[in-house]
Amino acid sequence: MKTYDLILLGTGQATGGVVNALLRRGLKIATVECDRVGGSCVNWGCTPTKTLIASARAAHMARRGADFGIAIEDFSIHFDQVMQRVDRLRNASNAGLQSWLEEATDFHRGTGRFVDAHTVTVDGVDLQADTIVIHTGTRALAPPLAGIDTIPWLDNRGILELDHLPEHLLILGGSYIALEFAQAFRRLGSRVSVFERAERLISHEDPDISQIALEVLLAEGIEVHLGAEATQLAPGNHHPQGINLTCQQDDAERTVEGSHLLIAVGRQPNTEDLQLQAAGIEVDERGFIPVDEVGRTAVPHIYALGDVNGRGAFTHTAVHDGEVFVDHLAGGTRAITDRTPIYAMFIDPPLARVGLSETAARTSDTPILIGTLPMGQVSRAREKDETAGLIKILVEAKSQRIVGATVFGVGGDEVIGLLALAIQARLPYPILRQTVLPHPTVGELLPFVLDDLKPLQ
Repeated sequence: MKTYDLILLGTGQATGGVVNALLRRGLKIATVECDRVGGSCVNWGCTPTKTLIASARAAHMARRGADFGIAIEDFSIHFDQVMQRVDRLRNASNAGLQSWLEEATDFHRGTGRFVDAHTVTVDGVDLQADTIVIHTGTRALAPPLAGIDTIPWLDNRGILELDHLPEHLLILGGSYIALEFAQAFRRLGSRVSVFERAERLISHEDPDISQIALEVLLAEGIEVHLGAEATQLAPGNHHPQGINLTCQQDDAERTVEGSHLLIAVGRQPNTEDLQLQAAGIEVDERGFIPVDEVGRTAVPHIYALGDVNGRGAFTHTAVHDGEVFVDHLAGGTRAITDRTPIYAMFIDPPLARVGLSETAARTSDTPILIGTLPMGQVSRAREKDETAGLIKILVEAKSQRIVGATVFGVGGDEVIGLLALAIQARLPYPILRQTVLPHPTVGELLPFVLDDLKPLQ
């Protein structure tokens, strides 16, 4: 039996902050990992996908050379080199984190399973600790779709292992993962068809935002099928290892054949192998571990951080969970419930939102003001010839506090941070209105959006 102050099961993005902080306090830590160190973000999420998206944007801008007076007579895309760059960046991040954990903690390779509330076993070795943190993340959801076991479908992991460009990529799903890969592979040269069961893309966003996203993707030649309920998968007839996707749309059935299929319809938690019942921990109907405002499970010394607790699905929410946990151990008062929801979708242009959406604000009993500005009126967007999108800011009428914002357009993923700060600091909007921001930037127009606030009808 090996004893520790803390056992960390899984090494997602809260790992660095948690381990660093607790090592400074002199705690003895064991880390346990059955897969690649770093979790989804480093290996199959942020790092590789944004690297892939950067290559796809380079190809897109090369095609647009004439729009800027640049003659590019011919260019070629070397998909193998694109993927080599992806692997180079993610492997470096993975290797660096693993090397550090092996040096700084007692690192165990394997699946950790609970024996009791204080004991975890890893490949026959029992580990015991006063505090245990579950940080095992999520994976792609495999829908109960007829024929799914008969074809070689891809998830967000498998698509990053491709060694050749798909001729025709079918994508099931219409949100973050689906649309980022759709645009990237279209720009790299694939034919891409997206099938979304809802009547609009990214249906948790406002309808006007969904429409802009649709127009952006259609303009780049992506085929989008809305209200398309997938009913069956089967081997294709023409492509080697191809796929036939059958869906129901507008009371009609249609079958589309592609060379590859990406399924991106949701995530499920990695909890089934942990033997949580041995520790007295229950999961909800989807397999997530319920936690309180500091990440604590029903067993007081066991915590669940990051995607596995169902309280967030992003790297930044996992990092924040870790910060709250460390603060809690030190006697602080930070809470998961204190954070304002914020995220970005990295299609091009990016979509970023913080706080309330317009749709959510319409259900509020509090009077809300709204200001909007098309990106076409932003000088920086016009100069870059990237004018798709809009800015939308929501203000609570009585307190004058900013309570929500959407920036869909060039630079939106960075600009949203300024609005997040205003919300976190509970600033009255006149303070942002009086702030001088540099020209020419996208952010400089935010104060002027506030000049035209109107009651939300």
